[in-house]
Amino acid sequence: MIVDIKQKNTSNLQSIRQSVSVSFNYEIYFTNNIFELKNPTLAQVITADGETKPKKIVAVVDAGLLQFCPNLLLQLAAYTKCYAEILTLAVEPIIIPGGEAAKNDRTLVEQIHQQIDAARLCRHSYLLAIGGGALLDLVGYAAATAHRGIRLIRIPTTVLAQNDSGIGVKNGINAFGKKNFLGTFAPPYAVINDSAFLTTLDDRDWRSGIAEAIKVALIKDTNFFYFIHSHTAALVHRDMEAMQHLIYRCAQLHLDHIANSGDPFEMGSSRPLDFGHWAAHKLEHLTNYSLRHGEAVAIGIALDSTYSYLLKLLCWSDWQRILNTLSALGFTLYVPELTEQSSQLEHPRCLFRGLTEFREHLGGELTLTLLKHIGEGIEVHEVDLSLYSQAILLLRDFVKNRQTLLTHLQSKSFPFRHQPTLKLSPNPQQ
Repeated sequence: MIVDIKQKNTSNLQSIRQSVSVSFNYEIYFTNNIFELKNPTLAQVITADGETKPKKIVAVVDAGLLQFCPNLLLQLAAYTKCYAEILTLAVEPIIIPGGEAAKNDRTLVEQIHQQIDAARLCRHSYLLAIGGGALLDLVGYAAATAHRGIRLIRIPTTVLAQNDSGIGVKNGINAFGKKNFLGTFAPPYAVINDSAFLTTLDDRDWRSGIAEAIKVALIKDTNFFYFIHSHTAALVHRDMEAMQHLIYRCAQLHLDHIANSGDPFEMGSSRPLDFGHWAAHKLEHLTNYSLRHGEAVAIGIALDSTYSYLLKLLCWSDWQRILNTLSALGFTLYVPELTEQSSQLEHPRCLFRGLTEFREHLGGELTLTLLKHIGEGIEVHEVDLSLYSQAILLLRDFVKNRQTLLTHLQSKSFPFRHQPTLKLSPNPQQ
């Protein structure tokens, strides 16, 4: 039976249309040594709602953080004792593993829910998440789904969490082999960035978060990219002043996009802040999360920048500057998983499956952000997989012999030409 969906409603009752506008407000605070007794930042955040009764808190702490901050739990206990008229730990802190692999374990969310229930938290109580981006994603999902939303205070402890994942409105966990398959849009009650935690990071985690700053600079702020480009040595040598500026500006740009893009909860198909992420998400899965998220994003940025160059959107000098900046910071720009099963589009280990998974996660038509030049992105809705394969090979050659390739490209025209041979349909039915 064929039904004409354009026919008039046969009911005498008219539809009821309602528009609901909800305003969200939260602040990003910057401090140092948050749990020092003389530092009132956390207590001030909790009293900001004007209520006078002590608030119950359940703290969730990244197990990896405790290796470098062994006194953290004692400091937290002393802090809550000092400010007992304002906040109280309802149960012992929950210790869970950090890192992206933790988001594959749904039982961790249930464990947090059980403790929320045992502590009798209400919607005016607080969940305190202390750790890296993966832990914040997981705890945020637990907070958003308990009582349909418990107040969440994030205390990000990595560069990536302080400048990107910890300051946004998304929460989620992985499922069915797909990143963030289960998740919510739920702004935190507040975010407190403590620079003291950054001194505990190893070099990989220090560097990893810089990739997200490069990402947002490339699509939104030319001057910010050139700041990073000119401070690569300082950042590599862990100059705290340079890093604090990077985190602050990156956070500003992310929050500005969330507030002013007109689509904070991503109801449409446009995701400029996911530049470089379709490949990054797939590479994390293909490497069994041995790649840090930021390391995978750096490869994704390099790949999409190279593809933009081959499409003649991005000029040679900008393309080289991007790859050289990433390389100077110490990022690896090629891994074997980029070419694994690349000719078998239906194979689960084919990188290009990430495009389909990315489209499904976004909804609607495929929308990728590429680069016109440093500081400005452009959206496309179809891709040439043959050209993407060439981009991977060019990226591999760049990594193999960076200086030789630079000399070759400066002296000769690039041999590849844009000859589309294989298209990825924006919709799976086509």
